[in-house]
Amino acid sequence: MLGLVLRSSPLAKVVLISLFVFSALSWAIVLYKYWQYRRADRHSSSFLDIFRKSAKFSEVQAVCRTLNDSPLVGLFQAGYAELNLQLRQQSHGAGAGHDVRPQPAAARPTLKSLDAVDRALLRASAIELEKLERRVPFLATTASITPFIGLFGTVWGIMTAFQRIGAAGATSLGVVAPGIAEALIATAAGLAAAIPAVYFYNAFTNRVKKFATEMDDFALEFLNIAERNFT
Repeated sequence: MLGLVLRSSPLAKVVLISLFVFSALSWAIVLYKYWQYRRADRHSSSFLDIFRKSAKFSEVQAVCRTLNDSPLVGLFQAGYAELNLQLRQQSHGAGAGHDVRPQPAAARPTLKSLDAVDRALLRASAIELEKLERRVPFLATTASITPFIGLFGTVWGIMTAFQRIGAAGATSLGVVAPGIAEALIATAAGLAAAIPAVYFYNAFTNRVKKFATEMDDFALEFLNIAERNFT
């Protein structure tokens, strides 16, 4: 097969090289996103365990740096920063925001706006989703484009076969085989690039949706704690 590729026309080589580049980039993205999502899963599990066991948000903040591959960490830091800002303003800069859960009712400050905390969480959620979705659309592009690039190579190979028949003035396997081989190789290469890209695009899209649901749940949990203790 390598010999057929090396003996193919220049345009056929361009088609095959293009498909190889698309395929190589797609597999690089697949491996990276698999590693990223798996690491995010582990960090999210550890972070949630710490978050739910800690008595103070400042204790959770202290471990965020070691678990920053979790999208939940980004949400927590955004919510904690807004919460801390409002509590500092209420206490006139006395640093009340470091220990924010829970305090005696008579001693604790109150939030001016829970909606501001909610908006901070929404902004952080959008940022984290963008990180999770980054580069995934390239898989959809690969899945959409490579079959057509392969089809172009197929048509070109068949045209080459007919040209050789015309030039030879007779039909034989030796005349048509190279052009047909080019066509079939281009078709196979296009499908080989597209099929994994479609599969992993759908898999990663579903995984991102799951992350989005987890972030929504965490945001509600964070807001519930803030509402119970500071409103």
